[in-house]
Amino acid sequence: MITHTKISREASRLARLSSSGEDRLRLFAGSANLPLAQEVANYLGIELGPMVRKTFADGEVYIQVQESIRGCDVYLLQPTCRPVNDNLTELLIMIDACRRASARQITAVLPYYGYARADRKTAGRESITAKLVANLIVQSGADRVIAMDLHSAQIQGYFDIPCDHVYGSPVLINYILDKQLEDIVVVSPDVGGVARARAFAKKLDDAPIAIIDKRRQAHNVAEVFNVVGEVEGKNAVLVDDMIDTAGTITAAAKLLRQEGAKQVYVCAIHPVFSPPAIERLSQAGFEEIIVTNTIPVPKDNHFPQLTQLSVANLIGETIWRVHEDSSVSSMFR
Repeated sequence: MITHTKISREASRLARLSSSGEDRLRLFAGSANLPLAQEVANYLGIELGPMVRKTFADGEVYIQVQESIRGCDVYLLQPTCRPVNDNLTELLIMIDACRRASARQITAVLPYYGYARADRKTAGRESITAKLVANLIVQSGADRVIAMDLHSAQIQGYFDIPCDHVYGSPVLINYILDKQLEDIVVVSPDVGGVARARAFAKKLDDAPIAIIDKRRQAHNVAEVFNVVGEVEGKNAVLVDDMIDTAGTITAAAKLLRQEGAKQVYVCAIHPVFSPPAIERLSQAGFEEIIVTNTIPVPKDNHFPQLTQLSVANLIGETIWRVHEDSSVSSMFR
């Protein structure tokens, strides 16, 4: 596996003290992705805040912040990946602990937002769980949210507090550009991802796009039908926000090869990798599967085609800009 970090650093990273004295910025991490949190802390030039985490015999979670954060701007980094409910509960308790410790402002930093796919009702008597989780985060005491690549942009509106939506695509795009591939076609695995694919293709010198026409029969089950667009003789780059069980991606790759694509690459932000994703991906004949580290991938799940890129600098820069009250959206222009 290749680990690759490529986001340009600004000269301002050298100065971390505000004009009024000691900086009020504090960064704490939940247990879901400590390596990413440490990279973000390194980018910011600060130490991760000390925190005690315990799980009692009955499964209850205990959190204690071990330094004074009274009057501080606290950032809590915790993706709500698998085990989703455990990590979500830990985040809520972290927020509550910081609120009771008199933090001035609490920002939940969510590299991955669990339950994001339950963002609307598709049948009667269903929960819109993405909204429920947003309510829980707000009610626990968060003042702001930083989230990376939400499954649908409408989720921003589920929070009754400011929500900065950050995109990890620049990391993937820079990596693809460095490969200097010729005859690229960017492929959306479904109609819903066309806007994402179009934006991705625009950054790759306005590469053409193609769309996989598919029908989803049930949760985590998709049937692929045909390709809309020209892929014969081209290097196909499948673009999605996440890879879960990899059923859609692997079926799409098979179809692209049948339609004459030279090589098939995959670019996705969130490596959810629910079983049997690893087996499917490692045996599907991809040239390369490029993901980020919003979700940690255990070493046992690494395979030769996997490349994991770091989004730590993007998250760190976003935290710094929020802390300094400067523009976040200008990062992606």
